[in-house]
Amino acid sequence: MTVVDVVDPATEEVFTSVPLASLEETDEAIARAQAALPAWRAVAPGDRARLLRAFAEAVDADREHLARLEVRNSGHTISNARWEAGNVRDVLHYYAAAPERLLGSQIPVPGGVNVTFHEPLGVVGIIVPWNFPLPIAAWGFAPALAAGNTVVLKPAEQTPLTALRLAELARQAGLPEDVFQVLPGAGPVVGQRFVTHPAVRKVVFTGSTAVGRRIMAGCAEQVKRVTLELGGKSANIVFADANLEKAAATAPYGVFDNAGQDCCARSRILVERPVYDRFLELLEPAVRGVVVGDPADERTEMGPLISAAHRAKVASYVTDGTRVAFRGSAPDGPGFWFPPTVVLPESPADPLVTDEIFGPVVAVVPFDGEADAIRLANDTAYGLSGSIWTSDVGRALRVSRGVEAGNLSVNSHSSVRYWTPFGGFKQSGLGRELGPAAAESFTETKNVFLSTEV
Repeated sequence: MTVVDVVDPATEEVFTSVPLASLEETDEAIARAQAALPAWRAVAPGDRARLLRAFAEAVDADREHLARLEVRNSGHTISNARWEAGNVRDVLHYYAAAPERLLGSQIPVPGGVNVTFHEPLGVVGIIVPWNFPLPIAAWGFAPALAAGNTVVLKPAEQTPLTALRLAELARQAGLPEDVFQVLPGAGPVVGQRFVTHPAVRKVVFTGSTAVGRRIMAGCAEQVKRVTLELGGKSANIVFADANLEKAAATAPYGVFDNAGQDCCARSRILVERPVYDRFLELLEPAVRGVVVGDPADERTEMGPLISAAHRAKVASYVTDGTRVAFRGSAPDGPGFWFPPTVVLPESPADPLVTDEIFGPVVAVVPFDGEADAIRLANDTAYGLSGSIWTSDVGRALRVSRGVEAGNLSVNSHSSVRYWTPFGGFKQSGLGRELGPAAAESFTETKNVFLSTEV
């Protein structure tokens, strides 16, 4: 049996080990999910809704335990982890309303009555990354279960613990056995089997663009549904007419949250040239003020990176030749720490500007006017999120329409609300999660014509 050690990113200590599923065990889990499907799809909508509400309440009752587990599981700050556990609860509550609202249509046709139905796809395979193990899991399984599908979920090898706990809570809440399974395992084993197994009718993947491309290509072999939420290199655009004090004070939290391990991170700050120097003056104390330390401490605002290997990758971008404007602090001693770092690239082609570093490193770049801001914001293969800071409502709308990204905020850094769709343009992904239409994305539309002719 192969096991993986779970390492606390803040201490570098191994605190537990988890068995990894083999190919045979993966096939067995998928077979159980397929066998459980007919009974689950036959559950009355109101009863399915009650089970999802019970699941949400079980998560809520366990919220502090889940949060504390996530602190050790992934190095998230305790305040973030509490929000994430609460988000799982809220997403389950939101989609508990979906079973009774998956409405078909009655379409006027000659000679009879035409109606449509939303039928569940079948078994759904969900592949969850290590950066946000709790919420991203729920964004997939809640609407999938609501639509009548069964789910097999693969957490990241580094961070399996909270997903395993969610599976326990689902059973405690009364979900039938094998309707929602969590299967820790290696990507090339479990994740790849989701792609190749004919009983899995949809794959939901959040992770790197490179892996997403391979999953999409594999799913094409069976014309299998796929939702992909991939990389990002989002822009935070600050115009001269913005509230500079607020824009600078909030900018660190738009990129350094979760130590920059966020595909929505605003890792490029584009500042209109007349206020560029002033913005940097205001940004420096905000960056130096970010509290980096023990993620279990209530005062901490940024924790460690996920692993030593990832810290080395992030560090490789900040070399002796890098123009570092200023840095925040980070603890000494054990833990995968990296300080919040602000860099001033020499060129728009610099990897600091083009690559998804996935760490607490932000590039500040000047621009000249609206058109230049839009051009620079769009000068990337990605298009997931971004922010626009301005006091001009017309400009906010013009730039929002011009920037090629799926989720934009004006005078804010928010990217995700479970009531609204989330997903990316270009190589940031395919499809949308969350929002009112998510449950339908886990269904097939069936058209039925009933002849009334005699």
